[in-house]
Formats: sequence, structure tokens, C-alpha cells
Amino acid sequence: MTTNQTFTMIKPDAVAKGYTGKILDQIISAGFRIKAMKYTRLSKEQAEMFYAIHKERPFFNDLVAFMTSGSIVAAILEKENAVADFRKLIGSTNPKEAAPGTIRNLFAESIDANAIHGSDSDENAEIEGNIFFSKFERF
Repeated sequence: MTTNQTFTMIKPDAVAKGYTGKILDQIISAGFRIKAMKYTRLSKEQAEMFYAIHKERPFFNDLVAFMTSGSIVAAILEKENAVADFRKLIGSTNPKEAAPGTIRNLFAESIDANAIHGSDSDENAEIEGNIFFSKFERF
């Protein structure tokens, strides 16, 4: 089932480099509406829960360490065909393979420090959004 909402998280590398405003501007310019947003820092437990799907992967501990290394900006975005359109806007996980003008092409430094997260399915958008926002925080 296609929905009109997705979840995103501007990662610690992009926040630390001062790219938050530029990234949000690109998101808004692409027609997304911000339905909920928060500036926060993940605890180790939150990062482990968020990335639990990767728990058995060799990069899991490094990923958790990276995601807890600084502040993040989490947001619920709304637009028709939100998940697919947002994945196109952010570009490939590897910024060297990301299309010109995509967020990762412009602001990411590596496959590990890739500036932004975007949900990969409607189901995951709901699960990930619920980790950060209650239904009362979405407007």
C-alpha cells in the first residue's frame, strides 16, 4: 500500500557540517511538507533499536557509534508517493554513485557518512516514524 508519508533523519555528519538548513530547503523545494520534526541526539540504545535489522552485520557497531556521535534531525515528511519520491531526492547510498543534484551527491562524504536516511518502504516509514514521534506530535 502506497502512503503519502515517509521518515527521514539528517545524520550527524551533515548536522555537524551545518548542512541542515540546505538539506531542509531541498526537501521543501521538492514539494515535501514537514509534518513533524525534532533535533535530538540518539542514545546507544535508540540507535541499536533503529538499526536492529543490521545487528548481525559486521558494520553494526560502527554504525551505532556513528549515529550516536552527534545530533540528528528526525522528520516525518508528506507528499504523494512520498517514499519513492524521497528515495529519488536523496540519491544512492554511495554518494559517488548518487545522481547529480541529489542530497547525497551534494552533502555526503562517504557510503558510511552519507548525510541522510530515507525510509525504504511504506511499512518501514511507519515503523521508523513511530520510534521518534507519537501520533500526537504529527500535525
